[in-house]
Amino acid sequence: MKNYLYPAFFTPGDHGSYGAEFPDLPGCFSAGDDLENALTMAREALGLHLYGLLEDGDPVPAASAPEGLTVPEGTFLGLIEGRPDLIGEKIRNSAVKKTLTIPKWMNEEAERQGLNFSQILQDALRERIQG
Repeated sequence: MKNYLYPAFFTPGDHGSYGAEFPDLPGCFSAGDDLENALTMAREALGLHLYGLLEDGDPVPAASAPEGLTVPEGTFLGLIEGRPDLIGEKIRNSAVKKTLTIPKWMNEEAERQGLNFSQILQDALRERIQG
């Protein structure tokens, strides 16, 4: 998937914190406890915002050229790379809790053998899905 580069305005806050706002993406903002954390959070917010746009089939706005932006007083401009593909991969591989029912004798024997229910179910589903 494509990588995206967007300008962000960083605003210093209290106790070394920073807020980040993307002028090209209304509603996309983040904050961090310090500058390093603010940069990390801005990358994640940008990737998540872009992932949402792409998943919903919405247009992805073009990024403004940094030299064309007016930087508000008290802020500074940074360029942030967004990776919606990494966000998507993280979401697709996140764990989902499922409740299932099996016979009591099967549960007891599987526990006696120290079997990992989740791994066995994943293996069986993967085999079934892949055909």
